[in-house]
Amino acid sequence: MALLIRNLKLSGISCPGMHINRLGFRSLSTFRSPHPLFRSFGSATAEAEDGMVDHQDFRKWSNGGGLFHKSACIDPTALVEVGAVIHPRATLAANVHVGSGAVVGPSVTVGHSTRLGYNVALSNCSIGDGCAIHNGVCVGQDGFGFFVDELGNMTKKPQTLHARIGNHVEIGANTCIDRGSWRDTTIGDYTKIDNLVQIAHNVVVGKNCILCGQVGIAGSATIGDYVTFGGRVAVCDHVSIVSKVRLAANSCVTKDISIPGDYGGFPAIPVQLWRRQIAAQRLNCKHAKSY
Repeated sequence: MALLIRNLKLSGISCPGMHINRLGFRSLSTFRSPHPLFRSFGSATAEAEDGMVDHQDFRKWSNGGGLFHKSACIDPTALVEVGAVIHPRATLAANVHVGSGAVVGPSVTVGHSTRLGYNVALSNCSIGDGCAIHNGVCVGQDGFGFFVDELGNMTKKPQTLHARIGNHVEIGANTCIDRGSWRDTTIGDYTKIDNLVQIAHNVVVGKNCILCGQVGIAGSATIGDYVTFGGRVAVCDHVSIVSKVRLAANSCVTKDISIPGDYGGFPAIPVQLWRRQIAAQRLNCKHAKSY
């Protein structure tokens, strides 16, 4: 037994606050990491650090069979399924479930009781407690931003900040949430996001929002609390929407909405006015056909 404990210590499988008890099991006295929660995934420093990461520093996690880097901080109750990979300095709290094919990038933090589905990709982000991240979700990748010079050539804008997902958030399959460039992309607590939603860099979404399928929110938009978007709603960049707004399906928000209520159409206007416009158009069509 003494030899087993000695071999475990020499293997480097540990994290801050971890000790090995008399039976050789890993346990955590305090689940806390001294490493910064984030770093720039594309920075020169990060690339240099990643270049020094040896594949031999990855180990097989005992609860599920996935791979983890020896510098990752993982609670013993976390389940990492076969085919999942936990990168250096990542942090998984208690009762986290990581599905097969999922990748938790360097310095990513995942809160307790959060479930990551198959093929989820997390980088440059933090995920809160009790979240459900469904299959194929990508969080923390670079946003879509470029400088155009006088000759029409495009140069990539730096995307160096992060995405922060609150507590008890649900994100549907194949949704993408980009990291920020001038402020962190943020999703508030208890917000529910459907499948195939695009949330661009620097977007802030409040708490208890509902975003239905195929919603697209352009960069630097600000969404208040208790906002509901129907399917395929589009929001232009730098637009601000006040709390307690509901948008009908297929609407497009082209300017700020400062009064709570129901809106619809393209461009989005108060829903009663929009319905009158639709009725008037139908009436005109009937008159045109009668001639």
